Amino acid sequence: MSDPISLVPLPRSVIWSSGTWETTDPWEGLSVGISEDLPRTEYALSITPSGAHLSAGSEAALADGRNTFNQIVLTADGSIPCVTISDSPEHAWRGVHLDVARHFFDVETLHRFIDALALHRLNVLHLHLTDDQGWRVEIKGYPKLTEFGSRRERTLVGHMSGEPESWEFDDTPHEGFYTQDELRELVTYAQNRGVMIVPEIDLPGHMQAAIASYPELGNFPNQQIEVRQVWGISDHVLGVSDQAFDFVRDVLEQVAGIFPAPFFHIGGDECPRTEWERSSDARNKMNEWGLTRVSEIQGRFTRFASDVLAEQGKTVVAWDEVLESHVPDDVVVMNWRTDDGLKESLDRGFRTVVSTSSHLYFDYYQGNPKKEPLAIGGDLSLKDVYTDQLLPKKLDEGTSALVLGVQGQVWTEYIATPEQLGYMAFPRVCALAERAWGSPEQSFSQFEERLRGHLPRLDALGVSYRPLD
Repeated sequence: MSDPISLVPLPRSVIWSSGTWETTDPWEGLSVGISEDLPRTEYALSITPSGAHLSAGSEAALADGRNTFNQIVLTADGSIPCVTISDSPEHAWRGVHLDVARHFFDVETLHRFIDALALHRLNVLHLHLTDDQGWRVEIKGYPKLTEFGSRRERTLVGHMSGEPESWEFDDTPHEGFYTQDELRELVTYAQNRGVMIVPEIDLPGHMQAAIASYPELGNFPNQQIEVRQVWGISDHVLGVSDQAFDFVRDVLEQVAGIFPAPFFHIGGDECPRTEWERSSDARNKMNEWGLTRVSEIQGRFTRFASDVLAEQGKTVVAWDEVLESHVPDDVVVMNWRTDDGLKESLDRGFRTVVSTSSHLYFDYYQGNPKKEPLAIGGDLSLKDVYTDQLLPKKLDEGTSALVLGVQGQVWTEYIATPEQLGYMAFPRVCALAERAWGSPEQSFSQFEERLRGHLPRLDALGVSYRPLD
């Protein structure tokens, strides 16, 4: 029989049957349990005229099953089709990255975003908490991070092109941060929906907001700078003083204590060496550390952060630039720059999350730029997300095992409101969910037809999205 309900991502096995379950409270009528007979990643959902039963091989799989059940009942009118579903994911890491540093989003918006991720059985929210344009997390002992670092006085309007003299600004302060208690509540909210929050403290670059708050953390402590008001890459990076490394330890330990996830992202991307090259302190430290190249300073930060986080029981995740210097073998690499970088990471034996910008950057335009809201650039349609080749065609079993998962990125230089966030993320996140889950392959037109039946669920959650073409 034809599918009476559209499911996204499509489970691996869905068998619809005749009859309906008539109920006004489907969650009350759902029985659940852990089954030792099922693999840890698998769940089984059965809906009959007399009720619904969900069993799973683990708590994580049980959360996946609940989220599938939520799809079925979210927009139901009391009459629910009977169905039998057997399902399990292809990838353990099914994530979305959200940048709350360039533009801050309040807790209510994050709740709604987490609801939408859970609805699609996406189980990781990678939260980018700090950057040049804003520091968004309370750190005990460093009050200026949130008093000053969380606020920029104005923001660039439009693209950062042409001469600086021609740039225009909105002259409107932008600010916001999360208390540690707010983030702990957010963690609980996400856990209850089967979503793990992985925090990111980007270092040693992308630190201008921190250095603006505490100049002694930088390479030139006598230079007072501002929280960055434009986009692009800042030359202001952490200095090599003991004070800077103590700061890194304090921040990582406190943030690790907020987020129970076994993973912790340390950034590592886009770290200019200009200031280190000009710094006599950096040259002296290189001699002390036995380094011969300025680029090795970043490797020193990576190893230090890895050691600190290992003491907290965390596995480090980092952007692929960390591969340009020595990096601990257990680091998880997020490949973002090129497809070739993905191959390098896997060939070198690193566990890897596929995050390649050309396929998975949701701040890119998704149609004709003349007809779309301002975006950073690029070209990534819904169809591209659904059909692009994310992995090399031929991977042996050992290499395939290194692919931890797939993640889409939402950078927010040009995303300032919850409505814009939804428009840029969805429905591309829906296509991502299919790819990350490993749903049975269909043509794009089949997926698009199923998606049309699914979008009212986003309406029910209050999540905005780009209309289908």
